[in-house]
Amino acid sequence: MAERSFAREVQQLLVPAGTEFRGEGILAVTKALLESGVSYVTGYQGSPISHLMDVLAEAQPILSELGVYFEPAASEAAAAAALSASVNYPVRGAVTWKSTVGTNVASDALANLASGGVTGGALIIVGEDYGEGSSIMQERTHAFAMKSQMWLLDPKPNLPAIVQAVHDGFALSEATNTPVMLELRIRSCHLHGSFVTRDNKRPGFTLKDALENPTRDVNRIVLPPASFLHEKEKLEQRWPAAVKFIQERQLNEFVEGDLDHIGIISLGGLTNNVLRALKHLDQADLFGNTRVPIYILNVAYPLVEEEVIRFCEGKRAVLMIEEGQPDYLEQNLNTILRRHGSNTAVHGKDLLPQGGDYTVTALQTGIRGFLEQHHRAAFAKPVTMAMPTVSSRKATVLDGADQAPVAAPVSAALALTPLLPPRPPGLCVGCPERPIFSSLKLVEREMGMHHVSADIGCHLFSIMPPFNLGATTMGYGLGGSSASAFAAGAQLGASKRAIAFMGDGGFWHNGLTSGIANAVFNKQGNVFVIVDNNYSAATGGQDIPSSRTINPNRSTMHAIERAVRGVGVDWVRTLTNTYDVNGMRAALKEALSAGTPGPKVIIAQSECMLNRQRREKPAKAKAIKAGERVLKERFGVDAAVCSGDHACMRVSGCPSLTLAPSGDALKPDPVASVDEHCVACGHCGEVADAAVLCPSFYKATKVNNPGRVERLRDRLRQATVGWLQGRQWRSRAERALFPMEALK
Repeated sequence: MAERSFAREVQQLLVPAGTEFRGEGILAVTKALLESGVSYVTGYQGSPISHLMDVLAEAQPILSELGVYFEPAASEAAAAAALSASVNYPVRGAVTWKSTVGTNVASDALANLASGGVTGGALIIVGEDYGEGSSIMQERTHAFAMKSQMWLLDPKPNLPAIVQAVHDGFALSEATNTPVMLELRIRSCHLHGSFVTRDNKRPGFTLKDALENPTRDVNRIVLPPASFLHEKEKLEQRWPAAVKFIQERQLNEFVEGDLDHIGIISLGGLTNNVLRALKHLDQADLFGNTRVPIYILNVAYPLVEEEVIRFCEGKRAVLMIEEGQPDYLEQNLNTILRRHGSNTAVHGKDLLPQGGDYTVTALQTGIRGFLEQHHRAAFAKPVTMAMPTVSSRKATVLDGADQAPVAAPVSAALALTPLLPPRPPGLCVGCPERPIFSSLKLVEREMGMHHVSADIGCHLFSIMPPFNLGATTMGYGLGGSSASAFAAGAQLGASKRAIAFMGDGGFWHNGLTSGIANAVFNKQGNVFVIVDNNYSAATGGQDIPSSRTINPNRSTMHAIERAVRGVGVDWVRTLTNTYDVNGMRAALKEALSAGTPGPKVIIAQSECMLNRQRREKPAKAKAIKAGERVLKERFGVDAAVCSGDHACMRVSGCPSLTLAPSGDALKPDPVASVDEHCVACGHCGEVADAAVLCPSFYKATKVNNPGRVERLRDRLRQATVGWLQGRQWRSRAERALFPMEALK
C-alpha cells in the first residue's frame, strides 16, 4: 500500500501526441519511457524516485497493453542485472533506484554491463539524493559513471528537458553501445510543469522476439580475452561515438551574454539555481537571459573537449559549478584547458562551498566573489544594465576596477536560523517500532548496555533520543552482518551478546543471506531483531514478500519465520504485537540469556501505523458520514496524578506525548500531556506500566453516532459529574471565604 495513489494521474499516459501534459516530474519520466518504445522497466524504491516505482506499478495495465514488462526488483543488483536483456538484443530497458546507495549495490552488475556493452538502449534512472534534503551519506553518482565509463546525463530541472533527456539517453546508449545514467535530483523528481507529448510506441523488438530467436555474442561476455578488448573498444570506439552524438544533437547548451571575458560552466541540474542567483545579483532576468555567458552541461560525463575550448576561448576566467567532492569536473576542465595551452583561469571550490547543497544563497555568494575578481563593474553604483536579447549580446565590457563593490545582503535564512527550534528526525506517532526500543531500554536497565548494530530503515531513528541505541549502520540489510565480528565474544569469554536490527525490507533486500545465513554458517550466537511492519515502510509503504495483504500482481504473505528457519535458525520467536512491552522485554531477555548455540532471532510484527491510518481513516470517515456507530480511542494523562517526573517520555519518545501546564498553583512544573495527534496505539500506557511508572495514563473512547441508550447514559454521567463538581467547588469557596470555620 504505497503512501500515495497515482491511479488518476496515470490515465494521462494515454493522451495522444501534441497534448499538453501537466504533472509531476516522475509522471513525465514514465510518459517519456513509453514514448521511447521501452520494452522492460524494473528498479528498487527509494527517495527521491519511490514515486516513480509507484507510478509504474499503478500504470501496469497501460504498460501491459503496450507490451512493456515491469517488475519491482528484490534489490538494485537484481534490477541492474535485468539490463542484460539489452546486451544481445535490440530491446530498450530502463532501471531506477536511489542514488549512490543503490548504485553501490548494483555496481557489480553495472561494471560487467558497461564492460561488454549493450545492443539495445539501456537507461539507468538514478534519484540523485545529494545535498540538503538527503537521507544518506554525501556522495555523487558521477564517480560511478567515470569508473565504469557510462555516460551521465544531468538535464535542466524542467519537464521538457527531462523528457528529452530520456529520449536522448536511449539514443545515446544505442549509438555508443554503452549504458547511460540519467540523474534526477530531488527537485526534478517532484517539480510540476508541462510538456508536449509524443505518441506512445510499442517496442519494435519485443522480449518475446528475443526468447523465440535467441542469440549470443561471445565478445560481449566479460571473460578473457574479450574483457581485455572491451577497454580498447571503450576508448577507441564508444567514447568518440559519444562525443560525436553529443555534438550533433547539441545536448549541451550555450547561453550567450555580453560579458565575453568571463563565463560560467554549470551542470544542467543546477541551472535554475544559477540563473536565480544571477537574477539576485542583477546579472540575469526572469526569462533566463543573462549577462554572463553560461555553458550548460546536460551531459555531465564525458566532457567534450571541443565544446570546452570553444566556450573558454578569449575568456579571462570561468567559474565551474559542481556540488560536492571530489571536484571531478573542475579537475577535468583544468586538464583540458592546459592541454590545449589555454590561460583561462578556472574557479570553483575556491569560491563555492567545498560540499553540500548549492542553494541559491550559496551560489549567489560564490558568483559574487567571481564577479568581484573579474568584473567589479557589476557592483558599481550607479549601474545601468540593459538586458540584451540572446541574439544581440555584444555590449562593451566595462572594467570598473576603481569602483567599490556593494556589500552582500545578509541571508534571510541565516538570520532566522537562531530563532527556529531544532527538528531532529524521529519515529512517527504510534509507530510500532517504538515499543521495541522502549523494551530494549528496560532490558538494559536490568542487564546493562549492549553493542547494537543498526540498519537502514525507520528503525534507524532509534539512534536518536530518547533511546540512544545503535552504534553503526553499514547498509541496507547489513545490520546482521555488521555485528559479525562481535560473535568472537563467546570464544573470548564475554558475558554479553551483540544485538543486530534489520527491517523486513532490509531482510528481503540483503539481510537473509548476508546476515542470517551468514550467522548460521559461522555458528554465531548474536541476537537478531527483525522489525516486521508489513511493508517497505521507509520508502513509502510498498509491498514486499512478507506483506500480509493480497496483491493481485505480486506474491505476498511469505512468512519471515519460514525463511529464517529455512536457512537453519533453530531459536526463533515471533511476536505479533510489538505494543506488548512486557512481552517484548521478556523475549529480548530470553534471547540475551539463552544457552542454546547458534543465532537467536526475534521477529517483531505490527503494521506500519502510517499505512494503517491511510487505510482506516477514510473508512471510518465514510462510516461516520453514513450514520454508523464508530468508536475512536484516545489516550490522555491525568494532570492531578502526574508527578511531573517525565520518565514516561524518556522511555517512550512519542511525538504526541508532550508537556502542558499542570493547572495547579502548587505544582508549578509542567506535566505530561497527550496532544491531538494521538492514534491510540497504547504504547505510552504500556511502557509506563512495564517500567512501573506513575499510573497517570487513561484511555477515553469517543462514540460517533451513539445509540439511544448510550445518549441517555451519557446525560446521566454528565449530570452526576456536574453535581459532584459543584459540591467540590462550593466546598472550596466556603473554605476560602470562612477559613476559621474550616479549621473548627
